[in-house]
Amino acid sequence: MSQREEPLTVEEVAAEIRVHPDTVRSWIRSGELVAVDIGRGYRIYRSDLNDFLERRKTGKKRKGDK
Repeated sequence: MSQREEPLTVEEVAAEIRVHPDTVRSWIRSGELVAVDIGRGYRIYRSDLNDFLERRKTGKKRKGDK
């Protein structure tokens, strides 16, 4: 049985990647970062954060990338 992911808060994500929490909220509002709206804030799953960070990597484009 797989272990369930523990969601992160906006503040935890911001601290981990060293940006302001408002920046994380902006990414969520724009749809760049997937999050769950729990009514009094957002929760971000590690897998969604990892996907977001992977998409934002700079460097040489792979064949087929736009």
